[in-house]
Amino acid sequence: MIVLEGATKRYGGSTVLDDVTTSFGEEGVVSLIGPNGAGKSTLFGLVGRLIAPDAGSVSVDGQDVRMASPGELARTIAVLRQDNHIAARLTVEDLVEFGRFPHSRGRLTSVDRDKIEEALAYLSLGDLRTRFLDELSGGQRQRAFIAMVLAQDTKYVLLDEPLNNLDLKHMTEIMRLIRRMADELGKRVVIVLHDINFASTYSDRIVAMRDGRIVADASRDAIMRPEVLREVYDTEVEVREIDGKPVALYYS
Repeated sequence: MIVLEGATKRYGGSTVLDDVTTSFGEEGVVSLIGPNGAGKSTLFGLVGRLIAPDAGSVSVDGQDVRMASPGELARTIAVLRQDNHIAARLTVEDLVEFGRFPHSRGRLTSVDRDKIEEALAYLSLGDLRTRFLDELSGGQRQRAFIAMVLAQDTKYVLLDEPLNNLDLKHMTEIMRLIRRMADELGKRVVIVLHDINFASTYSDRIVAMRDGRIVADASRDAIMRPEVLREVYDTEVEVREIDGKPVALYYS
């Protein structure tokens, strides 16, 4: 389980994460929602030890992340950041191989190669394995990065805004893949999303943040209520039921 206790992060005089206490890992898919600057990416950075808290603690399966070795942490948690640009000209297969580095340290074994093949197959990337990343569509490229995360073979998967710059078709494909990873492979996925309807459709639990704090943490139906979404986004949101599912309307 991922546990944050009083986690706080400040930059100068600005507090971007303010005394957050919560846990992740019990459910298959947990979505973090909230406006820009709510602290969602900062929370990810603390869990993945990309940044250090100014107060409080973060632990994974009972161990403080500050005490864990980098290799041990990388074999437990995979973090895909939103700025996942690769400067070098890599093929899809090259990228997915990176996911095995915490296990192989650059010396691929038969087990590593099996995991790479499994990830390529699971994301339906076999036909694209020799293509360079800059030759792919946005949706194909994002699938390649998720395949890299899958090859890392961790219990916990943290995805920071993986739907950025994707069209509706590819956003839906990615969310279906994430749901499958949780249901079929037992992954514990925590995902930052801006589209609350995707969060509602594919999540087991939604955690809503604003101004560095958690303002709501509950099941889909408890979060998808006009008064809750108004508090989170400071704007009027209408919620209607369509085919038995709550849908937020916020464009009028």
